[in-house]
Amino acid sequence: MPETTADKLAELRRRLADAQEPTGDVGRAKRAAKGIPSPRERIATLLDPGSFIETGALVRQPGVADAPYGDGVVTGRGTVEGRPVVVIAHDQTVYGGSVGEMFGRKVAAAMDMAADIDVPFVAINDSGGARIQDAVTSIAWYAAMSRRQLRLSGVVPQISIMLGKCAAGAVYAPINTDVLIATESAYMFVTGPDVIRETTGEEVTLEELGGAYNQAQNGNIHHVAKDEAAAFAWAREYLSYMPTSCFEPAPVVNPGLEPEITEHDRKLDTLIPDSDRQGYDMHDVLLRIFDDGAFHEMGGSTAQNLITGFARVDGRSVGVVANQPLVSSGAIDARASDKAAHFIRLCDAFSLPLIFVVDTPGVLPGVEEEKIGVIKRGGRFFYAVVEATVPIVTVVVRKAYGGGYAVMGCKQLGADVNLAWPTARIAVMGAEAAVGLMGRRQLAAAPEDQRPQMRQQMIDFYNAAVATPWTAAERGYIDAVIQPSNTRLELRKALRMLRDKQAPHGPRKHHLMPL
Repeated sequence: MPETTADKLAELRRRLADAQEPTGDVGRAKRAAKGIPSPRERIATLLDPGSFIETGALVRQPGVADAPYGDGVVTGRGTVEGRPVVVIAHDQTVYGGSVGEMFGRKVAAAMDMAADIDVPFVAINDSGGARIQDAVTSIAWYAAMSRRQLRLSGVVPQISIMLGKCAAGAVYAPINTDVLIATESAYMFVTGPDVIRETTGEEVTLEELGGAYNQAQNGNIHHVAKDEAAAFAWAREYLSYMPTSCFEPAPVVNPGLEPEITEHDRKLDTLIPDSDRQGYDMHDVLLRIFDDGAFHEMGGSTAQNLITGFARVDGRSVGVVANQPLVSSGAIDARASDKAAHFIRLCDAFSLPLIFVVDTPGVLPGVEEEKIGVIKRGGRFFYAVVEATVPIVTVVVRKAYGGGYAVMGCKQLGADVNLAWPTARIAVMGAEAAVGLMGRRQLAAAPEDQRPQMRQQMIDFYNAAVATPWTAAERGYIDAVIQPSNTRLELRKALRMLRDKQAPHGPRKHHLMPL
């Protein structure tokens, strides 16, 4: 045992060195075989250089001879773009990154720290799940960690970054964070192919079951990155749009840029096709109505008929919900409803104003949609909009039909400012469907050779007299019909006016949305 001060300092240095690589050469070889960085290297990629301060480096399982330091997880705090975060990273070389008692205590302490000082919590996940040999202890600490998410949820941003293969209990905490990022090579599932084969007899590959892109299409992953560096870069950019906590505003970045209409803006005047049947890429609109042409998309791999993401208006963060005419004509289906509801509630929790950009023929019809619950899931979308208390500005650029008009930020659902382009078509349904219902008898009574011409005349009349922005503007459902090239500056004016919007809270404990 060390007796002198010099001996004690040497002992400290030895223990800290052991903690840096708890399983020594074996751990290095294991990572080299997998081609993955160490947990501290991963943390260093996420955080600002030199900002990481580790906590619990010398924690290890008591009563176990030669128990490795860290117990399978690295925890601490640092900064991203100078703003504080708490971060944890699983260590695959120690018990496969599985959860044991000391692992659970370390992560719980890190979560408590994030809640106590109101800063974002980032989890870098690469875990085999519960530590089987620890029996109920592992499950108990999974539950203890999950319970702590209640303190964090809606108070500070929570991010999970999935790397490697994450199974069983290792997927439940990440799915309850605000955003879940994965690399292309990552997998997540509750039970693996072998267990499924043994219990149900089903044959499924690892990729089919839990591959990142498949899970993204299922709506479980919000962004799939090419590699770890891209995943960390995406997380850093995401944090740049978010406040440190719900008690603070999001960062303001380069306000006041381009205070006049630019050539970039003027391209909007010719962007919408003359034919209602012709598609265009909604991203071309989004890149012209927000600051710097910047748009940070979230959920791009699922429900591509609806676009969600973050942008800035006059330097301030906003959440964007927009229809994508290139996919199912921008119709709203069950998966798009789930995607929108989650995103709207995320933005509302952190006081980010919402911008709806509308071009939708309404709700996607179909037997399969009814089977998978489009009614209930669409109800969540409606509920999320009604529940939101942040400023809401809506821009109708083309079609806004039926339930699609209503749920995509109409004034009657709670939007504050509704704008429309002259190309907008606002009605219960499109002309073809409306004529098919209202003109059925008239068309049936006409000579067969005259029906196509008569039908087209009815469609033209409907588009000219019914499905226009003018009717909506006359009745006050639209605040203004604007030239498309003015949109960027009109959004600035609207959000400046709404900056101090306050919404009273009722006496209830919480609302009951359709789940």
